[in-house]
Amino acid sequence: MDSAEYERKIAARFASFDQDGNGYIDREDFSAAAKALLAEFGTKARSDKGQALYLGAEAFWQGMAGIADVDGDQRVTREEFVTGAVKRLRDSPTRFGEIARPFLRAVIGVADEDGRGATPEAAERVLRVLGVEDGLAAAAAAALDADGDGRISEDEILAAFAGYFTTPEPE
Repeated sequence: MDSAEYERKIAARFASFDQDGNGYIDREDFSAAAKALLAEFGTKARSDKGQALYLGAEAFWQGMAGIADVDGDQRVTREEFVTGAVKRLRDSPTRFGEIARPFLRAVIGVADEDGRGATPEAAERVLRVLGVEDGLAAAAAAALDADGDGRISEDEILAAFAGYFTTPEPE
């Protein structure tokens, strides 16, 4: 994948973070995502899982701001996102995934309704809440269970997260 194609792909991912569609990513986008996920799974914000999700969202925001908020205004523009994400991904895709780890771990916790791990069906609900189209959400959720055991592990979701930003789109 050449540099221009890579940057174009990263720019397309910007919308998945800009939850309110206002043209930039900020702390509120991460809080809104956490709130929507808690509502979807009927989890109280003051529960251990709810608090872990909000803390994970804040950690993810701080990591995102740290790599991309060049001007320090506590907002990440599309240009800052493209520049910051591309630089970080070129260094190491898994390092970019690491900034998301606390949030992704907490999402798995919220989506784990029976104490045995999140299922692909629960992952599909998560993806839909985060704005992924229904058909794509179902396919992506099924693909998250890379080992086919019916549960989605933290390692599987981290690998998928990094892959989402680094693999070429089908034509």
